[in-house]
Amino acid sequence: MIQIAPSILSADFSKLGEQIIELDKSGADMIHIDVMDGHFVPNISYGTPIIRSIRHLTKMTFDAHLMISEPSRYVEDFAAAGADIITVHWEADHHIDRTINYIKSFNVKAGLALNPATPVELIKHVLPNLDMVLIMSVNPGFGGQKYISYCSEKIKQVKELSDKFNKELLIQVDGGITKDNIKEAVSMGANVIVAGSSVFKNGAIKENIAELRRVL
Repeated sequence: MIQIAPSILSADFSKLGEQIIELDKSGADMIHIDVMDGHFVPNISYGTPIIRSIRHLTKMTFDAHLMISEPSRYVEDFAAAGADIITVHWEADHHIDRTINYIKSFNVKAGLALNPATPVELIKHVLPNLDMVLIMSVNPGFGGQKYISYCSEKIKQVKELSDKFNKELLIQVDGGITKDNIKEAVSMGANVIVAGSSVFKNGAIKENIAELRRVL
């Protein structure tokens, strides 16, 4: 089953609660929560107060994508706020193996994200202990960017490693996903699709999710 994970970075924050409920009713599978610190990426978004404020609105999986420096310092806070999956960036942490195990110590799933230019082969040894790998198909920091085509090959490489070392692995792709390229990402092995603008555009959440599923 292909899971749709709307990114609330593209939501209307004046009615975020209403849109979370609408996502739930519209068949979304996860809520993707992009956390930016203005240091690791050139933008600032939101943190644990947002997660706490919407956690009671849905039982959907909360997928916290930490685009922040020294993410291990904040893992406990995000777990306590209600994150079900905590994803950190390979490029932002000096001790990835330790951080993966630290995330799991809070009984949440551990994800590892790779920026577009970061080679997949670097994660081979930690992949058996991961619950999810996130391939960034744009340079992180801003919504609404165009899909970087070479990231399709990276998705394929992660799928090949997953088949060999971790068949239950979630393979997530994030950045520039539209109805025009979603099938390409899935054909390469992605099984969790992050979509921001494609879900929230024109406020037509239910219709936009239905269109993505129709294409698939």
